[in-house]
Amino acid sequence: MISIGLVVPFAADIVPDEGPRMYPHVRFVARGVGVKSLNAAGFSAAVDGIVPAAEHLARQDVDAIMVIGTSLTFYRGPDFHAALMDALRTATGLPVSTMSQAIVDGLRSVGARRLAVSTAYAEEVNDRLKDFLHAQGFEVLAMRGFGLLGFSDPGRKSEQDIIALSSQACAEAPGADGLLISCGGLRTLTVAAPLELRHGIPVVASTQAAFWAALRLAGESGHLAGFGRMLEQSAAVATEQRAATIMGP
Repeated sequence: MISIGLVVPFAADIVPDEGPRMYPHVRFVARGVGVKSLNAAGFSAAVDGIVPAAEHLARQDVDAIMVIGTSLTFYRGPDFHAALMDALRTATGLPVSTMSQAIVDGLRSVGARRLAVSTAYAEEVNDRLKDFLHAQGFEVLAMRGFGLLGFSDPGRKSEQDIIALSSQACAEAPGADGLLISCGGLRTLTVAAPLELRHGIPVVASTQAAFWAALRLAGESGHLAGFGRMLEQSAAVATEQRAATIMGP
């Protein structure tokens, strides 16, 4: 059985339920770092715990490690994110990635570069996400956020809320070739397919991208039918990506 270690933003060692729903054949093991709120102060309370949590998971007989929490890993900028990836590789000796890297990988996998973006975040975090995406070579044409600050607030948004906000972003970006939904706390498993049908562009959402990328770290394709183009597309088992992740650039 494949085992994936998850550094999670919760205070407790809780596996987000989307992972087992997507890939019930995988063993997921979680270690929490305790994000307090969806702003710089809330992230700062947890960020120093990421590498120790990954080291703990590396001792739990896992095949790869994924850091859950998009804003947690992009909010200090692309240089910090790159240094974090290096630190995780060095500390664990395992294939590693973050939710921020996963959305980048997901967007590239569907050929998206000019983006409509919807998020859970307030303006400060949205600005940092724009900077991170621009540094990765993407163009943000429109961005809409729910303006949330409370850590548990994204989980209270319904699928229809997410679809409505995402559709607003798409309406403001008629030239977009992809839609990004950013925040691991938003419940997005079933929103990609209807949004793709409505707007005709691929959808990449943080949580689905993270679990898809985690499976690829462990040598599987992450293929899953019925939940949008990124998961449905036929992809070879990512052995080259796995090797590159172990060795680094």
